[in-house]
Amino acid sequence: MTASSAFPGHAGRDAAPPPGGSIARPDLDRPSFSWLRVRTVVRRHGYVLFRSPHRWFDIAFWPVFDVILFGSLGAFVAQQNDTSRAATPYLLAGIMLFHVLFQGQIAVATGFMEETWTRNILNVMTTPLREVEYVLGLALVGLLKLCAAMVTVSIAAFVFYRFGLGEIGFGLVPVIGVLMLCGWCTAMLVIGLLLRYGQSAEILAWATTFVLLALSGVFNPVESLPPVIQPIAKVLPTTYAFRAARELLDGGPIPWNDLVLATISAFVLAGLSMFYVLRMLRIFRDRGYVTRYS
Repeated sequence: MTASSAFPGHAGRDAAPPPGGSIARPDLDRPSFSWLRVRTVVRRHGYVLFRSPHRWFDIAFWPVFDVILFGSLGAFVAQQNDTSRAATPYLLAGIMLFHVLFQGQIAVATGFMEETWTRNILNVMTTPLREVEYVLGLALVGLLKLCAAMVTVSIAAFVFYRFGLGEIGFGLVPVIGVLMLCGWCTAMLVIGLLLRYGQSAEILAWATTFVLLALSGVFNPVESLPPVIQPIAKVLPTTYAFRAARELLDGGPIPWNDLVLATISAFVLAGLSMFYVLRMLRIFRDRGYVTRYS
């Protein structure tokens, strides 16, 4: 990637100068990065959210019913015998932390899909908006939605089951950071698939997080998974993040080994996901796939 934007609207800046003169380069007179354009992306998706009440389902309703479902399951298991009483905190902590991953991913992925649903991609690509500005804007939108959803699940867990993630302690902060990063990386992979294969790949926006739910040991150690699946689970950064959370919930010290492994693998995933989405963006432009959304 060059310093100029990869969007088609920036094409032609490197054209040959006219005879006897030099071509104008207006992009050299403005900063390569603009927070104004980032804020504009955030405002654009804010308008969509507040003018479409049904879009609050992922933030205000789904998290509550997840807490009720897994909390009730844990409460039922806890009634069976004294040994099972620990089930409720495990299930509640697991589903609450899963929503960090889920909300971070789905907010960014659906933010891009919003452009496809409204046939707005061509408009976005012909503006001075750069890729990094657009991605950062979506990430900030995802962070705001994540905060709103976590407030929702925290209130629901405390009101219904008197449970709060604060019981885990300071060690929860790096766990949440890793899960947020993994959510954004997964969203980048989904966006890359949407660029390459079109709207038929939209189902993956929801499917990918539930694949991670099954493979990451959200509620249980990965050793309880079928042996053939365990090698896949052990390369996922989310696996180590959830394992660290369970150790903290048991009252143990901060598991730095798991957190370091989770952080390193999350940054590797971030690099791979950015490479993939930029590669798919280049193919999207070169092959004219924008016509799918116009």
